[in-house]
Amino acid sequence: MNKTQTNNRDYWPTKQWRSASPSSCGMDSAYLEKLDLAIRARHKNINGAIIVKNGYIVFEKYFNAFGPADTHNVASVTKSFISALIGIAIDKGYIQGVEQRVLDFFPEYPTKAGDFAKRTVTIRQLLTMTAPIASKTVGNKWEPLDRLRRQPDWVKYTLDMLGKGTSGQFQYSTAGAHLLSAILTRATGLCAREFANKHLFMPMGISEIPDCDMKSFSLDDVFGKNVTGWIKDPQGVTVGGMGLTITPRDMTRFGFLYLNKGLWEEQQVISEQWISASTAMTPNEYGYLWWLREKNGLLSYSALGSGGNVICCIPEKDLVVVFASKIVVKPRDSWELIDEYIIPSVVTD
Repeated sequence: MNKTQTNNRDYWPTKQWRSASPSSCGMDSAYLEKLDLAIRARHKNINGAIIVKNGYIVFEKYFNAFGPADTHNVASVTKSFISALIGIAIDKGYIQGVEQRVLDFFPEYPTKAGDFAKRTVTIRQLLTMTAPIASKTVGNKWEPLDRLRRQPDWVKYTLDMLGKGTSGQFQYSTAGAHLLSAILTRATGLCAREFANKHLFMPMGISEIPDCDMKSFSLDDVFGKNVTGWIKDPQGVTVGGMGLTITPRDMTRFGFLYLNKGLWEEQQVISEQWISASTAMTPNEYGYLWWLREKNGLLSYSALGSGGNVICCIPEKDLVVVFASKIVVKPRDSWELIDEYIIPSVVTD
């Protein structure tokens, strides 16, 4: 049972988060002291960690000379933001619904008589990573993102791959998430960054995300140290699957919005129906660009990105957990921190 009571919040962190002691929120501070030590010893690429319980920050630590105002490239956490934007666009009538076909938004794209699979791909399939996109390479579980960044037209490249994979089979695809960003722009007339600033970030007090001047599409400009704002493709389409930079506290606001079923103060920023559909457990343990998990009867959903960037929501415990991390090769799994220290720290719900 979800114990989160959104109507009983006594404040909303639109302008400023409030802090509380762990014990006042039913948590054992000894576990959080051990969490701090574990991050310093075993997860040295984590630059910021925040835990919100019952709406209050009970743990906030920064490492490696980072602080609350510093933004982080959160990599594939970006996908969950795109999911939210698609939900808002549907709520506002810009998009008919998740069963609308992808090619409805690209009428100029040429198709052939045998392109039945391509013509029938839906928004739902892109959201659930079950679209037939031929992006898998032999011996590689993930798609070749380096190939995507080299394309002169990322959207056409993805549309060309559409229909060539196995329909209904889970295949993680950043290119597919980028196609959702392009759909958002076609439907609303705004790029995803602009749409997010107006309809998602502003209501919650999240700092406006600036435009990113893409001087090149090198590894550092797309994945690395030069990523700022929210990157865009060569046609100016906000990148849908990665490339957002944001502060840990604003990451936490986003998780808190989902924990509160899309409600923020008196405004339903995202419909409760969209939140429920996005985070409902599936056989693939993947919702609408959210990773799903059930362990020991406890359900959670998370936005996950390379390097250990995490926004984890645990409704049953009224918890949001955020890790903002430097992107490194083969980071330690941050779930061990949640399992060993954070969940056990909750003494009373």
